[in-house]
Amino acid sequence: MSRTILITGATGKFGKAFVQHFLNAGDCVIAAGRSTEALAHLADAHTEANGRLLTIEADLLQERAIGKVADSLEYLGVKPDCLVNNARNASFLRVAESGLVKRENFLAEFTLDVVIPYELVMTVANMQGSALRAVVNIGSQYGTVAPNLALYDDPERQSPIHYGVAKAALAHLTKELAVRLANRGVRVNCVAFGGVEGRVDASFRERYAALCPMGRMLRDDEVVGPVDMLLSDTASSITGHTVVADGGWSIW
Repeated sequence: MSRTILITGATGKFGKAFVQHFLNAGDCVIAAGRSTEALAHLADAHTEANGRLLTIEADLLQERAIGKVADSLEYLGVKPDCLVNNARNASFLRVAESGLVKRENFLAEFTLDVVIPYELVMTVANMQGSALRAVVNIGSQYGTVAPNLALYDDPERQSPIHYGVAKAALAHLTKELAVRLANRGVRVNCVAFGGVEGRVDASFRERYAALCPMGRMLRDDEVVGPVDMLLSDTASSITGHTVVADGGWSIW
């Protein structure tokens, strides 16, 4: 049975992979992002979707953004039964020359990783006639374990502390929402991904491989499987859990 899936951060690296996969599966995808231009490019890349790709422009950190998403869903006449919280903003991960994280960046990263997913899940769940049944939050292995600083040439900047702290909070938010929405038939889970190829050089990939049981980083095509599984009816017994897709990184 086809699904109607709302995906935030739909124009990013993971987001594009999710959109491609779910459209190929015959689902209806509602792609949310903060750039009108990027959303237009995404739509142009999927003209074959025949109306199954809808877009919503919204900067989720702006006041009333969550309400704007809800209004857009009403205007489009769609009720998502699945939600993927995937919004990112790399600018919040910048670190000062001192190596310390500025308070505004710490709070912005926490807001985007934790507060926004909470607000969006509850807004969609509380919409009149809501069809929501499955939520997946996109997390990280660094929400499960602390980073191995030996992996990085410049740990403070390449693995900023507030990233993992926010992802750890997202994992707990997943449990809280799973408990509080269980009586409505809504399952909430998280996927904690390991490092993915494409953003690093060969030297980093070699160091990473030496620290990972699988002996390599994840491929782009490997990020969609765990999310698809958790959104499917075959995972109807799974809620409140973080599925760790990291090639075994966190078991050592």
